[in-house]
Amino acid sequence: MPKTIHLIRHAQSTFNAAVELTGVDPMHPDACLSPLGRQQVADARAQMAALEHELVVTSPLTRAIETAVGLFGGGPAPILVEPLAREWLCSSCDVGRSPRALARQFPGLVFDHLEDPWWHIGACDDNGIPVEPEDSVLRRVVAFRAWLASRPERAITVVSHGGFLFRLSGQSFANCALVTWAV
Repeated sequence: MPKTIHLIRHAQSTFNAAVELTGVDPMHPDACLSPLGRQQVADARAQMAALEHELVVTSPLTRAIETAVGLFGGGPAPILVEPLAREWLCSSCDVGRSPRALARQFPGLVFDHLEDPWWHIGACDDNGIPVEPEDSVLRRVVAFRAWLASRPERAITVVSHGGFLFRLSGQSFANCALVTWAV
């Protein structure tokens, strides 16, 4: 039986806003939503509430969690944090925070299954940011597809990131954009 997967890119982050203005990485590790991003979530909440799903999956990066909680928090479907859905680490905003720090900020979610660190660690660029090789991201995409297929739910919403979602679906996503996928 086919599954319905709703893919949503997080709303605008402080990183997105700064790069849009300057074109330069503003060094915002684990960037949160910008004021515009919070407004995008508020504006999209009613539309997204109409989605039928049994599970919401979010990347552990703050901007994705804030988007998932803002859109679906308090709803009937549980929100699950899944590190396979994180962004391709190539900018400061893609460096995560410890599960303990995330749990303090988002006490309604579970983070004890995350490794510390749960993001890519490796060779760094000139700014000291570890850069994840693209083949690593592609392996995560394959693993995430398998993970989705193994889930018992027939309808799942995923809140993730532009680079990861593009590699997963082949489609580009604006901030807070939705694409529904049948797999």
